Amino acid sequence: MNPQAKLLSITSLFLGSTITITSNHWIMAWTGLEINTLAILPLISKSHHPRAIEAATKYFLVQAAASALLLFSSMTNAWYTGQWDITQLTHPTSCLLLTTAISIKLGLVPFHFWFPEVLQGTSLTTGLLLATALKFPPITLLLLTSPSLNPTLLTILAVASTALGGWAGLNQTQTRKILAFSSISHLGWMAIILVYNPKLTLITFYLYCLMTIPIFLTLDTIKTLKLTTMSTAWTKIPPLTATLMLMLLSLAGLPPLTGFLPKWLIIQELTKQEMTPTATIIALLSLLGLFFYLRLAYCATITLPPNSINHMKQWQTNKSTKMFITTFITLSIMLLPLSP
Repeated sequence: MNPQAKLLSITSLFLGSTITITSNHWIMAWTGLEINTLAILPLISKSHHPRAIEAATKYFLVQAAASALLLFSSMTNAWYTGQWDITQLTHPTSCLLLTTAISIKLGLVPFHFWFPEVLQGTSLTTGLLLATALKFPPITLLLLTSPSLNPTLLTILAVASTALGGWAGLNQTQTRKILAFSSISHLGWMAIILVYNPKLTLITFYLYCLMTIPIFLTLDTIKTLKLTTMSTAWTKIPPLTATLMLMLLSLAGLPPLTGFLPKWLIIQELTKQEMTPTATIIALLSLLGLFFYLRLAYCATITLPPNSINHMKQWQTNKSTKMFITTFITLSIMLLPLSP
């Protein structure tokens, strides 16, 4: 891809996100989301592979529909209340439409169908942007409107997302699709606590990004797209594949690692809100996720393929990415002791 075009796309992404995050007016928020959608399309379709073009088309149609719904919701609210302020979303129909629009943008169940398909059609680096950076503006809008949203609806969406993210990820063999379903399941955890403790949603999102970035970067470094190629990748950079197992277990939320922190805090908050059955259900559903993370970890580090070729160790990799990945790996594994 042309460096100038790439720079333009990435700058537009930053601009769009910044506009949405800092705006008070619905029209400005909508503009930011539109800039984001248009900026990521060249990055999705840059390989010119039919599947990449298909992914870009699907992404565009879905995001355009969601943006139209968002605009409709804010206009309905302005029509009834005379308010264009994001925090003054009080009309019930507008709240319902907004929840739907943001769910489509984020890929919450039952509007999740586009996300695994789009992620499967793009490169790992673009997939990383789609799974982390592009989720931030819609989540910010949810945070700003959280006092007026319907808790029952959000809980249903959240439990459904966690369940489907776990179930659908079980029989996948493509790493990008597995990470897409993992993202859907994590969004469920964020949505369930949104009305009760919005700050906790934000912490969960930050930590999710912190754990997903090194996984995508590692898979990109060892050039792994399928589970079958993953079992032969250990010969390239053994220390990296060994820490990949820890990162995956952190994403699954096992205790001594970073990923345990958000789940622990969310379950604690849900029990404070006297929602113990919901907390139990969502904790049990995260076991489904644990299974496919363990399968990824097993393929990456524990299996030795029968056709182990005498492979030269790849001892020289790009220094800057190495530094970048190591920083993120350390954070994604060791942040738990820093928690209060």
